Amino acid sequence: MKEYKKYKAQATTELKSLLSEKRLALRNFRFAVSGSNVRNVKEGNALKKDIARILTILNTK
Repeated sequence: MKEYKKYKAQATTELKSLLSEKRLALRNFRFAVSGSNVRNVKEGNALKKDIARILTILNTK
């Protein structure tokens, strides 16, 4: 819930830039998983949830 409120307070342009950063981080995470260089596997789920939160807020605005 804290994440949602934090994202809701930001401007649309900030959310779009944050969304692109999160998508890039998820892409890099997937490449790291395929190369077996990841220790924290839960990071992928957290990134996907953050992306979904940001998209939800952008769609409501």
